[in-house]
Amino acid sequence: MVEMHEVVPGKRFDRYHELGQHAFGGKLGLYIVVPQQVIVEVSLCIVYMVTGGRSLMKFHDVVCGDKCIGDIKLTYFIMIFGSVHFVLSHLPNFNSISGVSLAAAVMSLSYSTIAWSASLKKGVQPDVQYGYKAKSTIGTVFNFLSALGDVAFAYSGHNVVLEIQATIPSTPEKPSKGPMWKGVVVAYIVVALCYFPVAFIGYWMYGNSVSDNILVSLNKPSWLIAMANLFVVVHVIGSYQIYAMPFFDMIETVLVKKLNFTPSFMLRFVTRNIYVATTMFLGICFPFFGGLLGFFGGFAFAPTTYFLPCVMWLSIHKPKRWSLSWICNWICIFFGVALMVLSPIGGLRSIIVQAKDYKFFS
Repeated sequence: MVEMHEVVPGKRFDRYHELGQHAFGGKLGLYIVVPQQVIVEVSLCIVYMVTGGRSLMKFHDVVCGDKCIGDIKLTYFIMIFGSVHFVLSHLPNFNSISGVSLAAAVMSLSYSTIAWSASLKKGVQPDVQYGYKAKSTIGTVFNFLSALGDVAFAYSGHNVVLEIQATIPSTPEKPSKGPMWKGVVVAYIVVALCYFPVAFIGYWMYGNSVSDNILVSLNKPSWLIAMANLFVVVHVIGSYQIYAMPFFDMIETVLVKKLNFTPSFMLRFVTRNIYVATTMFLGICFPFFGGLLGFFGGFAFAPTTYFLPCVMWLSIHKPKRWSLSWICNWICIFFGVALMVLSPIGGLRSIIVQAKDYKFFS
């Protein structure tokens, strides 16, 4: 994606769909890319609503402890989290949310470190089990499929990489791909530092009984766990904005250019508030974090992350058949399509299993 940003000399593909149109043609490129990118961005924002609400709820429970007066529903915590975005969503573009984005990156590394270090201090739990979580073979297969979607979900940054690269100055002598490549490498080092210690140490300490969100499994030291959950809230606030911005750009462009709306503050105010309210409502209705990850990871992220960029590369660069580039791209396409077909099955089953005992707006 980074290499193809300026694949045509003197021209920059600042949007995913612009690169798609160059690779597949004007109309076909739009029809292939835009629906999938919209699904990715909306699904991510729904998951972030759920994550933000659950983390706020955990923060409240840890801080209040036994002093809490009555139970506050998860619905209200998601609404509190959503209220922040009714303000932040009116920032104009990517550059204006750079501070929020930086805070989100720092917070993700911070709460991940707290998660694995607190787990390590807590030690291996009594009666810990390292076998499969499901009791039946069918259940294990479905969990495996859902886990594939979880993995896909971890690499969702491809969907906004061109929009981010578009903010970097570029000249023929110093093309934008130079600093962007450095940024990508640093980003994935941070991703590795966040994911691997939590995965290995969390599983070592809790086995298969660990919660979808490991911070929910931790309670002490209370001040540290409360702080970690606040870090999660800050992180998902920034992440929500990063994935909402391209959607705002797309929908406002359509409204102005296709439907002849006049560009104005009121247009931005109405469209962005409707979007935030919709994602908040869907998050309240379906607050199943693990199931949503598996379902959307395969259904939405596999195409735009794992095989669409490869198809575009083959279409634009036309590498020689059986060359290393050709083989690598076709392997990625094969696994990407398999991921798209299989992982939503496991994710959907997880949602159905969790929904059996769930009451709306509880």
